[in-house]
Amino acid sequence: MNVFYNEKGVGEVLIIKLKDTPRHDKAFEEKGQVVQITNTETGEVTGYNIFGQPSEEFRSSGPVEMDDEKLAKVNQLIQESGFDHQIAADFSPKFVIGHVEEMEKHPNADKLNVCQVNVGEERLQIVCGAPNVNAGQKVVVAKVGAVMPSGMVIKDAELRGVPSSGMICSAKELGLPNAPEKKGILVLEDGQAGEPFSL
Repeated sequence: MNVFYNEKGVGEVLIIKLKDTPRHDKAFEEKGQVVQITNTETGEVTGYNIFGQPSEEFRSSGPVEMDDEKLAKVNQLIQESGFDHQIAADFSPKFVIGHVEEMEKHPNADKLNVCQVNVGEERLQIVCGAPNVNAGQKVVVAKVGAVMPSGMVIKDAELRGVPSSGMICSAKELGLPNAPEKKGILVLEDGQAGEPFSL
């Protein structure tokens, strides 16, 4: 779930994106100030546009940081407009410290490595092309669902035939000040696997 509000850019509309939908498979239904977006092929609700000036906590110039309280307000607006659907979401941290426990060469690509990364409550397989990645490192992991400073949303992927869940990040990708220009992931000195990493 990704929520955006940018009054200068798009006007007074809270944009809620639940899933990607191909442009030609989108259907729109309007009730009151709410527009529900549905994937016509699967029947799934994939997003909402809520028009009108939102309450103060939703105002932003880009991504809105959500929590359970804000989600309850969004669901209330959706229901009051006459839609039955309720949004469920996971607000656990999406940028966390990871420990690279194992690394091996990608079987189908010379410049890629397949890493097994402990992120606290789970172990993720992440394909990484950084030249400085290695087993034993503490790194920053953008989990599936994370929105990068560039606006890119992290998704499950398959790189040259190998599944990859998440991304091991460089300082530049994280938008950190004084990030080096040379290629390479950010290697941390401290922190425990699973701890949130603040951008």
